[in-house]
Amino acid sequence: MYRRVWFTGLLMLLLHGAVTAQDPQFSQFYAAPLYLNPAFTGSTNQTRVGLNYRNQWPSIDGNFTTMSVYADHYMEDINSAVGIIINRDVEGLAGLQSVNLGLQYSYEMYITEKLGFRPGAQVSIYRRSMNFDKLTFGSQYDPATGQFTNPSGETFNSNFSKTFVDLSLGGLFFTKVAYLGIAAFHLNQPNQSVIDEDSPLPMKLSVHGGFKYFMKPGSVGSGIYAREAERSIGPAFQYRHQGQFDQMDLGLYYTAEPLVLGMWYRGVPFKKVNDFVNNESIVLLLGFTRIGQKQALSIGYSFDYTISKLTAKSGGAHEFSLSYTWPTRNPRKPPKSKMVIPCPDF
Repeated sequence: MYRRVWFTGLLMLLLHGAVTAQDPQFSQFYAAPLYLNPAFTGSTNQTRVGLNYRNQWPSIDGNFTTMSVYADHYMEDINSAVGIIINRDVEGLAGLQSVNLGLQYSYEMYITEKLGFRPGAQVSIYRRSMNFDKLTFGSQYDPATGQFTNPSGETFNSNFSKTFVDLSLGGLFFTKVAYLGIAAFHLNQPNQSVIDEDSPLPMKLSVHGGFKYFMKPGSVGSGIYAREAERSIGPAFQYRHQGQFDQMDLGLYYTAEPLVLGMWYRGVPFKKVNDFVNNESIVLLLGFTRIGQKQALSIGYSFDYTISKLTAKSGGAHEFSLSYTWPTRNPRKPPKSKMVIPCPDF
């Protein structure tokens, strides 16, 4: 009887956490462009594939793992791009899992010769589920040794799941050196409850931007293979709001191709949470980027050093990103004069 009461209480807490939790986040937010804003679909004016993986708080049992895989393709003749993104997020001991597939479209236009705008849209289908196979009870452990000994005698329904459709929009202004975007996710606020209760998924708003200061270029390669290499400093920010949750990322990237270094702060110091200053983490990035005449490859690793009350004992967060772009246009056709959005690769 006690175990059933304990389990019911745990279930209520888990469901409450699912209702108030925010969407997964990536520290390398510009390395997850289609996740950040559907307006970034086709932003390289080429074809691109990418992967992002994040393991948050690996030192505690209730950690979070998130993976995102995406691809997009730019169609020059109609100034449009299409993309696809698949995200999978697993939270905590109860295995609360969310998988979604999104289809994206964006269109590129020019307001003036020096200012461009890209609107974008996304339609996604979500599948959320819970799995209690990892839960254990006191009766399953030897009281003398503390070792796991017996299977649980508890039986319960573990087939909790929910499928729903989600709508999102975004927009991106850009010049040769600056960019500013806004995205609104979960516009229809679908019911996300896995037990058929009323639990709308809160709308998420994201504002993000920055600029690049291009320095004197360096050089890579030698002889006939020598070419200019980017040298730049790129301050960037992201501010997002969802339900009662607010968060900000503020920092900069230094690119000395093929090396990229990044450092930024996450938190909202002017807004307290439960009487505590909202300082979450310091993020450090080490990246490699190789930009050829046609193809481009970027690989990044970042670590979140926790500065909140959770402390560094949580293990922080490890994040890995990979992207590859290549042209698919007709090489005999003269290219249109287009600006490339100057956002960082990571």
